[in-house]
Amino acid sequence: MKIIDGKETARRIKAEIAEEVKKLTEAGERPPYLSAILVGHDGGSESYMANKVKACEECGFDSDLIRFDDDVTEERLLEEIKRLNEDPKVDGFIVQLPLPAHIDDQKVIEAIDYRKDVDGFHPVNVGRLSIGLPGFRSATPAGIMDLLERYGIETKGKHAVVLGRSNIVGKPIATLLMQKSNPGDCTVTVCHSSTKNIKEICREADIIVAALGRPGFVTEDMVKEGAVVIDVGTTRVPDASRKSGFRLCGDVDFEKVAPKCSYITPVPGGVGPMTICSLMKNTLMARKGDYFN
Repeated sequence: MKIIDGKETARRIKAEIAEEVKKLTEAGERPPYLSAILVGHDGGSESYMANKVKACEECGFDSDLIRFDDDVTEERLLEEIKRLNEDPKVDGFIVQLPLPAHIDDQKVIEAIDYRKDVDGFHPVNVGRLSIGLPGFRSATPAGIMDLLERYGIETKGKHAVVLGRSNIVGKPIATLLMQKSNPGDCTVTVCHSSTKNIKEICREADIIVAALGRPGFVTEDMVKEGAVVIDVGTTRVPDASRKSGFRLCGDVDFEKVAPKCSYITPVPGGVGPMTICSLMKNTLMARKGDYFN
């Protein structure tokens, strides 16, 4: 069993990005610029945004964080998005999801210029992904593919089971795994809340990507010997022994499942760091105009 170290992999990729940005600035070009919009004061979102700001510094990017209270109107938020769309210094920007209930998440996503949509959520980028064209990939699935590639994990002809069908992780990672590419070329099964016989399906999997948001859902009896397990879950569960009062828990029962795996990602320190890393890669691509110019 080998643990896939997302934290170390992300560190190396960010160093590669920083080197590329250095060459860009030494040639007289400006560095990439990433803007982020945060609505409200959710603790998890605050922490995630702080990590994004830190990653921008490590990569040599310029960045800013735009804050709104959770009672901001949808109209005001859309005005800010329009401003960022039209600002030539902003290469890419993100709107932290989910948004308050009175704001339509999808309307906000579609208002973003797809050429600045470094989260990869706009229908244009989702469509390009689905037919194998270049574009911004959703950050978490892109990070998973980077891990598979950098660890030399064989995917061609393998049976991959994706647990979860969200637009952010489940659907795009299923699409990437089935693409005719390396990594890729998998036979993919997507399981969700209405799927019958999930345990039996998982036991046939060479690769399991767990993205349900249900702590400890994947148990020892669901995993065959030698399987690769990618745990996307990051649920906060109460833990009185921690200063914060909680700990992060993945969708996989790590202690019991890990001994059966050839490779497995931990939580934290697995997929999470790669998500921010992928966002940095997309922002660099936006700056260079590689996809759409």
